[in-house]
Amino acid sequence: MKKVKAYVISFAVLLAAWQLLAMSGLFPSSLFPSPVQAAQALIRRAASGALILDIGASMYRFLLGYILAVVSAVLLGLLLGWFPKAWNYVNPIVQFLRPISPVAWLPFIVLWVGIGDIPAIVIVFIAAFFPVLLTTVTAVGSIDPVYLKISDNFGLGKVQTLFGIVFPAAFPQIANALHIAVGTAWIFLVVGEMAGSQSGLGYLIVDARNNLQTDMLMAAIVMIGILGIVLDLLIRCAQEHAEKIWGIQRKEAEED
Repeated sequence: MKKVKAYVISFAVLLAAWQLLAMSGLFPSSLFPSPVQAAQALIRRAASGALILDIGASMYRFLLGYILAVVSAVLLGLLLGWFPKAWNYVNPIVQFLRPISPVAWLPFIVLWVGIGDIPAIVIVFIAAFFPVLLTTVTAVGSIDPVYLKISDNFGLGKVQTLFGIVFPAAFPQIANALHIAVGTAWIFLVVGEMAGSQSGLGYLIVDARNNLQTDMLMAAIVMIGILGIVLDLLIRCAQEHAEKIWGIQRKEAEED
């Protein structure tokens, strides 16, 4: 309940500040719409049926790119963390590719596959892949040797040890990377849709800007923020479920 209360108070303060700024006269309403104007634009978009299509397109691209990135990054990270000599050779390549913004690849992606779902999916994949990969490798390399002794005592094979012992032990650190990757990937999804798609929330921003519909522009921004919170909460729920299955106790119990 305390978390819910914190969310309610935070958003109430944010809305009040937004409304006061809109009423201050510093900017004309045509350039800085109020919360009421943004809400009305959102309602109009929802009533026409277009909003659900925008959300569906963005969520499809995000979930596909994010899931592919997480699965591949975790699997590769487990293997590279388990075989540190191999990681010594792969790490320089990762460190070269990691600082390159996913958006930098967008012109090539559009040239190769054209405008559509794939550019945004690839952008999301790149944005989420490297944080999860690096954290997984680090987590596997830093697990307590006691876990490996337990594996030896039970006579577990390498595959059983890696996925049955090492992965659960490293999961709390990996989960932190999943939260970071959600935010990063969601940001770059919007950028990818603004430049390489003709649907979705990112495209809605571009379309509203081109038509000087600032109320719709602000409504799209608000919806992007709301969905970002929802995605983070879903990841948190999945994390708690996995920790419960594996009997992992958090160092700092979160208050309800």
